[in-house]
Amino acid sequence: MVYFLRRFRFILFVLLSSLLLAGAAQAQKRKAQEQPASYPAAEGFDAAGSDPKAIAIADRVMREMGGYQAWQQARYFAWGFFGGQYQVWDKYSGDFHWERDTLVANVNLNTKQGRVYSRGQDISATPAGQKLLERLPAIWINNSYWLLMPFKLKDSGVTLGYKGEGKTLDGAPADVLQLTFKNVGVTPQNRYEVLVNRATGLVEEWAYFAKASDEQPGFRRRWNEYSRQGLLLLAAGRSDASKPARLEHIAQTQTIPEGLMSSPTPVEKLK
Repeated sequence: MVYFLRRFRFILFVLLSSLLLAGAAQAQKRKAQEQPASYPAAEGFDAAGSDPKAIAIADRVMREMGGYQAWQQARYFAWGFFGGQYQVWDKYSGDFHWERDTLVANVNLNTKQGRVYSRGQDISATPAGQKLLERLPAIWINNSYWLLMPFKLKDSGVTLGYKGEGKTLDGAPADVLQLTFKNVGVTPQNRYEVLVNRATGLVEEWAYFAKASDEQPGFRRRWNEYSRQGLLLLAAGRSDASKPARLEHIAQTQTIPEGLMSSPTPVEKLK
């Protein structure tokens, strides 16, 4: 009798576990189905001049990275950048906190108003402070693109082309997208090639061309080491063919400590 009771409990446990796993799988499937096949392009995106296949691949990238709704809802982004830079961007308000060593700047990217501090002392009115304030929007454009480029494939001013099938530096089959720009950003003459892994739908590599007419890229780097950060997938790896490189201290969160965006001194890294 004891044997049969144990056997019954074991069978019941297996059945319940199977049901739970099936339920979780169905929930994931429903969540994926709820995401729209396409997401709205930014105003000014060159839809007429872009390749429909490239647009469809960009839509898949957005879905795999967390989805358009999650991208819209995501608020604070924090990341370290080359040269010892660390920054926090409030996507809702446009506030941008930037620091390097003991130099700190806080600016609103919409109003261009802000303050600059050195070792906690306000140097906003000095020539060095004024110069940094003027440079901060361009710094943000560059540094944020290195973090968030896969979400910007259908941005304003972008023409999205399809260059066919290729392979990443690591040999993975990929679709090759091309981004060119019209009257947008600080370097509209640039061109990018973005390699999207055909199996995962994630960006795994990008190449930078200083001029759209250049045949050889200025660099070709991996875009890998993805991890879940808040609502989204973000990648840290930026290695080239011979040298390791990565973005550090990546975080996406909906809340931050009070006073962080106006702090005159370096802040604790967000997690």
